[in-house]
Amino acid sequence: MPIVLYSRRGCHLCEQAEDMLAAHAAEIAVVDVDASADLAREFGTRVPVVEVDGRVVIEGNFQEQELLARLAGVRGS
Repeated sequence: MPIVLYSRRGCHLCEQAEDMLAAHAAEIAVVDVDASADLAREFGTRVPVVEVDGRVVIEGNFQEQELLARLAGVRGS
């Protein structure tokens, strides 16, 4: 189950999301949305955005328990 974290440098929420994912997921891919004009336009200020199997499961300011519940929901479906 590929997990992608869309993030940007200097975003404290993105750093927190990356730490949470690192503690609970075997593999995550971190994508800097500012590395591409298209991604920057698509995500704007929505980061962090967590995507699993191509589907956004959570974004913005979230807590660890909420993230874990969303990930469990995806794994269970």
